[in-house]
Amino acid sequence: TNSPYAAIENVEKGFYATQFHPEVNHTEQGFDMLGNFLYKVCHCKGDWTMRNYAEEAIKQIREKVGDGKVLLALSGGVDSSVACALLSKAVGNQLTCVFVDHGFMRKNEGDEVEQAFKDWDVNFIRVNAADRFIGKLEGVSDPETKRKTIGEEFIRVFEEEAKKIGKVDFLVQGTIYPDVIESGTGDAAVIKSHHNVGGLPDYVDFKEIIEPLRLL
Repeated sequence: TNSPYAAIENVEKGFYATQFHPEVNHTEQGFDMLGNFLYKVCHCKGDWTMRNYAEEAIKQIREKVGDGKVLLALSGGVDSSVACALLSKAVGNQLTCVFVDHGFMRKNEGDEVEQAFKDWDVNFIRVNAADRFIGKLEGVSDPETKRKTIGEEFIRVFEEEAKKIGKVDFLVQGTIYPDVIESGTGDAAVIKSHHNVGGLPDYVDFKEIIEPLRLL
């Protein structure tokens, strides 16, 4: 920009800002800036680890779920797979993983996902739903409409599978923080609706949606 200032601060109000990205590799001393902010301004201790996060997430899941049944929306990607590992440790056989083969993956990728989870000690269900997803998108060209249509259809498939299992209280998704940001929160602009955030329909037939990775 043409702004004469690259960074500003208001110590009294606790306000600090930069007009660049200190976190990227090509910013000189960027990590030093972040470190100074975290440890000298915010007085953080720096003792957080992913192990801490996992332990706390498992504890929170157990407290929330209790003896209820849980259905996990499993795509086979990193996010939902990590969520699967956490849920499996937290609630064991109360968890059922549903993998929806919507027909938009690479050739044989659905089979690869199924094979990958074959040896996991989890209840795994594969739903072949390519025809219904492709049918719903027939004639739709707007990208945002496509994302919302896909999001709603996912939910309807999960609701149908939940009824086959019996009473399922919770739906779990592998939502991560970038998904939340892209879909817009509060006054933030929608970049693009992620199908498991901004693409969710208004009505969902589950007691609650759990997103253990939402802040990552």
